[in-house]
Amino acid sequence: MTAQWQPVHLVGDGLMVPCVDGVERGYLSLDGAASTSALPAVADRVTEFLPWYSSVHRGAGYKSQIATQAYEHAREAIMRFANRGDNDVAILCRNTTEAINHLAYRLRLTRDDVVVTSVVEHHANLLPWARVATCRYIECGVDGTFSVADVCAALDQSPKPRLLAITGASNVSGWVPPIDAIIEAAHERGIQVAVDAAQLAPHRPMPTTADFLSFSGHKMYAPFGAGVLIGPRVAFETGDPFLAGGGAVELVDLDEVVWTAPPEREEAGSPNVIGAVALGVAVDELSRIGWPAIIAHENELSAQLRDGLRKIAGVTVLGPSAEHETLAAAAFTVEGMPHALVAARLSAEFAIGVRHGCFCAHPYLTRILGLSPADIAQFRSDVLSGDRRAVPGAVRASAGLSTTTEDIDRFLDALTIIARNEPAPVEYRQDLRSGDFQPMGDAADWWTDSAATQAGCSRS
Repeated sequence: MTAQWQPVHLVGDGLMVPCVDGVERGYLSLDGAASTSALPAVADRVTEFLPWYSSVHRGAGYKSQIATQAYEHAREAIMRFANRGDNDVAILCRNTTEAINHLAYRLRLTRDDVVVTSVVEHHANLLPWARVATCRYIECGVDGTFSVADVCAALDQSPKPRLLAITGASNVSGWVPPIDAIIEAAHERGIQVAVDAAQLAPHRPMPTTADFLSFSGHKMYAPFGAGVLIGPRVAFETGDPFLAGGGAVELVDLDEVVWTAPPEREEAGSPNVIGAVALGVAVDELSRIGWPAIIAHENELSAQLRDGLRKIAGVTVLGPSAEHETLAAAAFTVEGMPHALVAARLSAEFAIGVRHGCFCAHPYLTRILGLSPADIAQFRSDVLSGDRRAVPGAVRASAGLSTTTEDIDRFLDALTIIARNEPAPVEYRQDLRSGDFQPMGDAADWWTDSAATQAGCSRS
């Protein structure tokens, strides 16, 4: 580790979990790109705050005053974290997906409006825009990246876009686009930029020039159900809010509504006070640790992870080469082995948790996997018939604050055994509906039988 780095532990680190050989092993989470455990400071603050929980903004009681103060202090911490001033507001919501849907509604777009986005995006930054506007897509190369020039080419087409909606970091490959240069290019053309910062926020400073930012607590060590949308105050001062209800109004009559000022205008109903408090502590903790230390730590892990994967026979790392900046996350495939089986074996035999599937980024993954239109048509037919056993995908390992070089070595050693196709201690059965593999025999009770409630890519 770098000299500046001090070990960071998360709630749940070191938990012993059963494996199919009857041995308990310490659980290793390499799935932080999906969701992270809580920082101890976050959990401690939530425990401390719980007795003081009360409704905010409208209660005269002492607890309500304390809760309101804690809620607004969290908002201030989030604004500091994003380097935002008085002309902007932070709207507290559930997660990044809700934040982007919120923004798509509030910009009052029509089908005549063009939103430029990219094929690299998470579905959360694709589907909301396609619902309300006409999308123009920036394509990626075979390495899963695009250039500033590619962005400019899309922005310069007619008609002129209303918005550029772009990711700050890929949740699949970990690629970090040159976001500051991209924002500058859009602003030179008079186009506003909304950055999906869900993957970026725990790992890199926020782009200070983005017009709109969205990110989630559950990816940044505050898994208590809060997210945030940040943008210019003026964007939310007129028009109907995304949600209508109590707390968003000054006056209601049966034929008239006078909305209050933002951000309260955009936060109808009883907010997630505990989630907001948790997120406020998390961003303060990240600031306390400091970006230079975090980036150096994760760059070391990223290099170790990617170099190690490339040295394993039969493993193909998807996405950008070493010349591109990446987070400590990598998506890969193992020759001759379904992605779901690789993930199941890592979990059931080695107590290592990874993610597999399409990562809610189907257009991107089909491109970096090099799938043909005929391949995609066949898989679509299979899914529509209820058979997900052959759905394409990859495995993703993603590291974070509490990951060590020893953790990466442990993962690489386990994957090497799997990639050699060494015999597993148990047989695995693949589920038709989910496509997931489950250990059989005496290990059958080890796996949670949740297939009946799984959506098509919920596990992936």
